[in-house]
Amino acid sequence: MAYFVTGATGFIGRRLVERILEQREGTIYVLVREKSVGRLEELIERWSMVTGASARERVQPVAGDLRRPLLGIENEQVVELRGQVEHFFHLAAVYDMTAPAERNTAVNVGGTTHAVELARAVDATRLHHVSSIAVAGTYRGIFDEDSFDEGQRLPSPYHRTKYESERIVREQPYVPWRVYRPGIVVGDSRTGEMDKIDGPYYFFKAILRMRQLLPEWTPLVGLDLGYTNVVPVDWVAGALEHIAHAPGLDGHAFHLTDPRPQRVDELINELAAAAHAPRFAVSVPKNVTGAVPRWPLKVGLALPPLRQARKLLLRELGIPEEVLAHMELVPRFDTREAARALAGTSLEQPPALHEYVPRLWDYWERDMDNQLRRGATLRQALESRHVLITGASSGIGRSTAVKVAAAGGVPLLVARNVDKLEETRAEIVAAGGTAYVYAADIADMDSIERLLERVLADHRNIDMLVNNAGRSIRRSIALSYDRFHDFERTMQLNYFGAVKLIIGLLPHMRERGSGHIVNISSIGVQTNPPRFSAYVASKAALDAFTRVVASEVIGDGVTFTTIHMPLVRTPMIAPTKMYDAFPTLSPEEAADMICEALRSRPKEMGTWMGKFGEVAYSLSPSAVDRILHLAYRIFPDSAASRGHPEVEERASFEQIAMATLTRGVHW
Repeated sequence: MAYFVTGATGFIGRRLVERILEQREGTIYVLVREKSVGRLEELIERWSMVTGASARERVQPVAGDLRRPLLGIENEQVVELRGQVEHFFHLAAVYDMTAPAERNTAVNVGGTTHAVELARAVDATRLHHVSSIAVAGTYRGIFDEDSFDEGQRLPSPYHRTKYESERIVREQPYVPWRVYRPGIVVGDSRTGEMDKIDGPYYFFKAILRMRQLLPEWTPLVGLDLGYTNVVPVDWVAGALEHIAHAPGLDGHAFHLTDPRPQRVDELINELAAAAHAPRFAVSVPKNVTGAVPRWPLKVGLALPPLRQARKLLLRELGIPEEVLAHMELVPRFDTREAARALAGTSLEQPPALHEYVPRLWDYWERDMDNQLRRGATLRQALESRHVLITGASSGIGRSTAVKVAAAGGVPLLVARNVDKLEETRAEIVAAGGTAYVYAADIADMDSIERLLERVLADHRNIDMLVNNAGRSIRRSIALSYDRFHDFERTMQLNYFGAVKLIIGLLPHMRERGSGHIVNISSIGVQTNPPRFSAYVASKAALDAFTRVVASEVIGDGVTFTTIHMPLVRTPMIAPTKMYDAFPTLSPEEAADMICEALRSRPKEMGTWMGKFGEVAYSLSPSAVDRILHLAYRIFPDSAASRGHPEVEERASFEQIAMATLTRGVHW
């Protein structure tokens, strides 16, 4: 007996393989994409620990691709597998209500078509297709296990592609089939383990926010939101494996759902209890809310201010709009066929909600939410994202590019020095990443125009922009009377160049409905240090531009982060030798701040010293002016600014002591 499994590295698939290893004999052939081989190796190690050393010999990877005919398997391997596969499990699919329609179609429908082709080509004895209760759409009433085409409405691309995939399996005459329709699959009932935010998990953050705002004993009034059907992944995998091996069940579908459907408000209350958050003391019945005319609410929510407020609230809570529309399960699901097949086993019905919800919450709060807050999901934020980084040939820009690529992002490296950019790209490629080089002068508006044309022609999506390229001038106003060009050239690069890039990419980002822009500002904007009038003015202008534009585009999914960066050891500060004695951030530490900005997208980042300076100036500007004038007397103009770069400067003890205040910690 041999098995063939697609989606074996997925949430349900890896537990199915583990159960087959524990309960059955035979080789398990696993379809795997080239980039998922490492993930499969990790799983084989895990399976070996649980089921014994035989897992390494029994699990055989088969290179392929869902989107290609015969799943992309070479003809020689098809011949080798012919006549060996008794159970062909097809689990690989997109299980995501928010995924684009074309991806749902390519993977769910195309993948199932190719899986059926392969099952026929290898003369598989039986085809097991993992479908979904989504095939029932918005059917009203009891949806039986032998129901399929009942004229039900299929409200989303996900519903339609799951329906079409099951139809392909049912109508093919070549391989006997069994279909499994799981409910809404949540984490493991024993450990709480889950690997993505989906389904009910979208509401975990809202429950956490409620706990932070209100005491646990606060009684809440909720709405009757109908019914749902949640089942833990370990029960689904166990039931699937058992039914697959039971005799005489070909040509049947099985609902792997809870025969005790749960009310949505009861599920939320169970989660709130586990979270020690306030609960619904009462829910307003549907017959009451249904009597209230809905048109005023619809008209109100259609108004731009309320529509934008709704978008912002959902984005803050991490709830996609698509999920709200499908929160209630309209149909109920009959489970007689599944119950009959599972009778007499420990899997007769899934564990009750209250038995495992505390484990789901504990795992989410301890592992998943902590990872989000601590930056462990940088890869999720950056993987396959195209990030344009200016000033990427050295210093902060180079370090940021390397870190972005290490997290799976694709940095687009921009600077004037092509040789240094190529060095950065070579370092990224040697580490297994991808990067592209674009020579451009951000102080030259025509050069930026050419850059934008090339970048937008080469890449379909530009997801993020890091405005890092900059010029710093430290020179007192007394030495600047005949140097107006200092102000012009600083503004040209730090402000006009950055703005030119932003307005060049904004139409693209707004059209796509997403984008994030990180502007590297300075702690000087908050603290107004003497001798930096040209530099601070240029950065302050960019800050003001950002504050205004951010309010205009946030409703289109485009966000900004301003980083008030403290002193960093880069070539930009090298001419001022006095800085050699100052405590500074390394380029790598500064790059960490930028990566965190790309991950969590805060409005502002900086140091406690910068925030302190900002508050102090707003409270007592005259007093701050006097303190800064004292610093102006202590810290002279550099030799470079006076036209004597060969003179080495040394900082006094008092200067070093004062400078230690400028490092601070991240605000």
